Amino acid sequence: MLQQNRRNLVKSALAMTLLGGGVPQGLARPVFTRYPFTLGIAAGDPAQDGFVIWTRLAPDPQTPGGGMPPADVAIRWEVSEDPDFRKVARAGTALAEARLAHSVHVEVEGLLPRRPYWYRFLVHGAGTSPIGMARTAPGRGMPVDQVRLVMAGCQNFEMGYYTAFARLAQEPNVDAVYHYGDYLYEMGIQKAASPRKHLTGELYTLDDYRRRYAQYKADPDLQAAHAAAAFILSFDDHEIDDNWAAKFDKDGSPAEVFAIRKAAALQAWYEHMPVRRALMPGSNGVRMYRRLDYGSLVRVHVLDTRSYRSDQACERPGLSRAEIERCYPVDRPDRTILGAAQERWLDEGLSNQARWNFLAQQVMVMPHDSRRDGATSPVASADNWNGYSYARQRLVDSIRRKGLTNVVIGSGDAHQNYVGVVPLEIEDLEGPAIATEFLATSISSGGTGGLRLPDEQDGLFHNPHMKLLNNQRGYHLFTISPDRWQTEIKVIDQVDRPNGNLSTLAAFLTHPGRPGAEAV
Repeated sequence: MLQQNRRNLVKSALAMTLLGGGVPQGLARPVFTRYPFTLGIAAGDPAQDGFVIWTRLAPDPQTPGGGMPPADVAIRWEVSEDPDFRKVARAGTALAEARLAHSVHVEVEGLLPRRPYWYRFLVHGAGTSPIGMARTAPGRGMPVDQVRLVMAGCQNFEMGYYTAFARLAQEPNVDAVYHYGDYLYEMGIQKAASPRKHLTGELYTLDDYRRRYAQYKADPDLQAAHAAAAFILSFDDHEIDDNWAAKFDKDGSPAEVFAIRKAAALQAWYEHMPVRRALMPGSNGVRMYRRLDYGSLVRVHVLDTRSYRSDQACERPGLSRAEIERCYPVDRPDRTILGAAQERWLDEGLSNQARWNFLAQQVMVMPHDSRRDGATSPVASADNWNGYSYARQRLVDSIRRKGLTNVVIGSGDAHQNYVGVVPLEIEDLEGPAIATEFLATSISSGGTGGLRLPDEQDGLFHNPHMKLLNNQRGYHLFTISPDRWQTEIKVIDQVDRPNGNLSTLAAFLTHPGRPGAEAV
């Protein structure tokens, strides 16, 4: 009771602050000479009764502290049933904490299922934030006729404009956006010509990562996408360091040295993402994997393929690119890409009554011979599930034991569009399938591109289980109903200049009783 009374006193004091009363001890009321909502707003992790809403106060985001004083600041938030805020459904106060770069994560509850809401933030002396919209999920077990999800990621700022995000923001009736990772890129400024440039060198410290997030999140097209729909966010490698694996970085740094860099990167990731407090980093990093349900229609299993994996084969420091490409990964049963605990969690979670199971993860699962045209020997990546063949077999066995025919896998990382299946027998590429996989291209990474890479015109010849290979930028749009999963491959014609044109490259249908992708 004493603790509850203390909470009520704190809430009352914060409310007085926002209404013009005295500032509680330890809180600041800064005098804003610049607009503090420079990084926009965002929502995430929708549930049947709410979602997370996020902002960060940063009037001068490229300076240490973002231009804010080293003290917490009270901020008001509102969630409304209408975009004009005539019917406010929930409101309250929160702290923009100095230790978290004055970011705010409000876990809104008590809303009605399966409907849109609008949200905003207000801070004394600085006015109102932009307005965002997010949709709550259908209630658990509720019959649902349709869910629309977007899958996107890989947005290297230096390699192109985020026009795909601007087009994504215009898609109607999107329930959520699954972002598979590489929200930022940690490397320094490219020497080669590029449309845009990073402001700093390679990232190592907390301030480094904060400034890079601030540069990316200031992009108006990215802000528009966040304002248009809730995001379901994961991370891949570039949020920390290229191709990192658990306690290993790519350069052979001592584990204790890499741990410092990883801790800084994960804190900055949390500070800038609309995720729940359960994903705040601790001494063991972040438990990012989690589940979201959309009524009885689809269960989303968000996986983490970085934090618990065994170190990659063929990625040792000192190997040349040619040596890495010639190295074919040799696996062992004890190696893992998910870790034992996450494997058990996923196996248990696949036992459900949902019409569809969506594995929202980061890297390619289906077999892939990535040899270039004219090469005679197979090539397999050591950085995706092809380098962890025993772990992939355990996933296949889990799906097979449960008799599931409704598993759809979402992937990214490869900066190309792939559509194909995971074979029931991995060596029998043209045999029966156990799951369907859609691997989405990048928002900007890789540059404008074309239909295929110049030396990959025959890329499907060695991969007969694949239906599509494409090297343009864009995203995937899923329209999910009880009897079919429709995937539209959306591509932008160029990203080296703003205002590219969006088109639908191809569309595929998947049926819940039969894994595969039929072109339509």
